[in-house]
Amino acid sequence: MTHPIADLSTLLASMSPELQPGVYVYATVPFTHDLGNIIPLATFREREGLTIIVEEGEASAAGIQPLFRAAWITLTVHSDLQAVSLTAAFATALGRVNVSCNVVAAAYHDHIFVPIESAGAAMVALQQLQREGL
Repeated sequence: MTHPIADLSTLLASMSPELQPGVYVYATVPFTHDLGNIIPLATFREREGLTIIVEEGEASAAGIQPLFRAAWITLTVHSDLQAVSLTAAFATALGRVNVSCNVVAAAYHDHIFVPIESAGAAMVALQQLQREGL
């Protein structure tokens, strides 16, 4: 098992963005909604309902209406949950090329969801950030 990295320069130099296969969607369902066989990638409870991130085919098969179609990019560096400015750095890099991002920080990696049509531009921007730093 690797140790989490907190130093921003090291994080950026080692982030190695990886585009995951497939199309993912953000959707929301009532708390009482039976997800059946759907296994969401992530969930979050809000007052308005349960937000899910799920593979597009699963959502479609279940009749769940997508709010946002996304490509999923994983920063493969083991980022410390207390690291400062990593999210700001990659959000700024993506903003410079007019790509919005939605971020899920998990225990080992940061996961970035960008509009599906912006996946290529996002990967180029993130790889440039890795090479050049801030």
